Amino acid sequence: MNKPEELGKLFDAQRGHLRGVAYRMLGSVSEADDAVQEAWLRLNRSDATTINNLEGWLTTVVARVCLDVLRSRKSRREEALDELVIEPLAAKDESSNPEQEALLADSVGLACS
Repeated sequence: MNKPEELGKLFDAQRGHLRGVAYRMLGSVSEADDAVQEAWLRLNRSDATTINNLEGWLTTVVARVCLDVLRSRKSRREEALDELVIEPLAAKDESSNPEQEALLADSVGLACS
C-alpha cells in the first residue's frame, strides 16, 4: 500500500464517508472539506505501510481534526457561517420620502450603467 497511486485510490474510496463524518461534526461543508484534506495530508506524511485498518485510521484522523476545529471555534467564540443570520445593515427610517428614494435609485442606476 505504499504506492502513491494506490494510496490515492484507497483514500478516494473513503472520501465520501470522511466528508460525511466531518460535516456531521462541524455543520459546514467548507470546514468538512478542509478536515478531509488535512486527513489526506497526514496520510501522506505517515508511513502507510504500518496502517492495518485504513478506513478506521482515516475516520479517527478526521474526527480529531474536527474536534480541534470545534475547540478552536469555542475558544475564539466563532459560529459556523451556515448558522449566521444576516441582519439588515440599517433600519428603515419612518420619515423617509418615497420621492427621494426614487431619485436616489435612479442616480445609482445611472452610475452603474
